[in-house]
Amino acid sequence: MSDRQLTTDDTWVPDACTLPTAERPLRLSEFDQFFRDAVRGADRLSAQHLRLRLDGAEQVEETARDLTARESSCCSFFAFDIARHSPDLLTLDVRVPAGHVDVLDALAERATSVRSQG
Repeated sequence: MSDRQLTTDDTWVPDACTLPTAERPLRLSEFDQFFRDAVRGADRLSAQHLRLRLDGAEQVEETARDLTARESSCCSFFAFDIARHSPDLLTLDVRVPAGHVDVLDALAERATSVRSQG
């Protein structure tokens, strides 16, 4: 993903996404804010599995649960799992089927790039 795409450009959003086109820039902006504020690191566990290490704050967990629930409703191919390992460690696992690895690639790159810009 180029720097140009780190705006609210949704060209990487897959056709399988049912979120109305007009709402996509807002959702991307919400995820960008979440990545800047909450993501502390990212680990690619496999081609189909990304783990985001998050700030352990209660509000971060609430935001993660809200965003992932809304994203699951329009992009049903995502599987999200949020786990609290300790008061300071929260993880968000994102899995996709093989046919959507490119979407996970873009999400991982966006999370890392936006985080480093913040």
